[in-house]
Amino acid sequence: MKDKYMAYIGSYSYTGTAKGITICDVDVEKGKFVKRCEVEVNNSSYLVASKDQRTLYSIADEGVVAFRILDNGALQKLNTKNIRGMRGCHLGIDQSDQYLTVSGYHDGKSTLLELEKDGSVGKIVDGVYDKGIGSVAERTFRPHVSCSRMTDDQKYILVADLGIDQVRVYRFDKLDGKMRQIDTIRCELQSGPRHFRFSPDRRFLYLMYEVKNVIDVFRFSEGKGINDVNLEKIQTISTHNDPSNSPLIAASQMRFSPDKDARHLFCSNAGIDTVTIFDRDLETGLLTMRGSLPSNGQYPKDFAIFPDEKHIAVANNESGTVSFFNVDYEQGLLSMCARDLPVDEPNCICMVKLPAAKK
Repeated sequence: MKDKYMAYIGSYSYTGTAKGITICDVDVEKGKFVKRCEVEVNNSSYLVASKDQRTLYSIADEGVVAFRILDNGALQKLNTKNIRGMRGCHLGIDQSDQYLTVSGYHDGKSTLLELEKDGSVGKIVDGVYDKGIGSVAERTFRPHVSCSRMTDDQKYILVADLGIDQVRVYRFDKLDGKMRQIDTIRCELQSGPRHFRFSPDRRFLYLMYEVKNVIDVFRFSEGKGINDVNLEKIQTISTHNDPSNSPLIAASQMRFSPDKDARHLFCSNAGIDTVTIFDRDLETGLLTMRGSLPSNGQYPKDFAIFPDEKHIAVANNESGTVSFFNVDYEQGLLSMCARDLPVDEPNCICMVKLPAAKK
């Protein structure tokens, strides 16, 4: 029996007709979504699923909302947790489904929450506000935390702040639940570090810049000391191949292909509205651009790679559509494979594998 997948699409709900989360059945073979229904969430700007694929978490105006993913893909609300700060813009979950990080774009706060065994959101473990100023431009003038994640071994939490052009490295002490800063990646002024991801083997860190429109690759290692972390930059590569290099281009999202080694990396670019495909060398960590092609819409804010790695769904926020493409890695090509799915202001796509049907 074939595996069954669902897609959950988060949308703003204050301006248009979207209720918050659009639930879709995934047709893996044809590379498309089929809309099923909607669930009300106040401005679902980001979604993430637990590693066991049983719980979905959503940003909401009131904090974070947790849903149980039922066997048929429907959502059952577990609880809502206030984060004692302004609404978040990004969620990160650790490999053990024990902690959830919330990034605060509006107040520069990174909040660490505990997760209960049933998947509901528990107490706030710690919260740290970034301080400082950036350049003269408003977007990079004051703290705007855009991404925060815990390493798989639960030792460190990294926090990207595109407002002050820094990535802060914290050591996480599980005994007292405190985040203690041990290092800082000081990025180029007005570069806007937006998203980052570790390679599955945790040897490399990939950092994407919204304003500078590049991806920096770092070699990651630990020294003998408890706070001895080394991040060596080994590559800087453009997120697109547009010769104009217009100041209106903004790198939006970056994701690995779903294979266990993450042999490919994708990123999207607003302004020129493209999706770029990179090959990733597993030994050196270096990236090679294969191609960068139109997303068939405006502001490709997010995308999801299908589990067969042959298709991709792109959330075009300003166009109000999700577009579907075949992926040709050899040629670096994207070709449309289905009609666009209308979704009002899609922000994020989260694809989940459902449990196998019981006999």
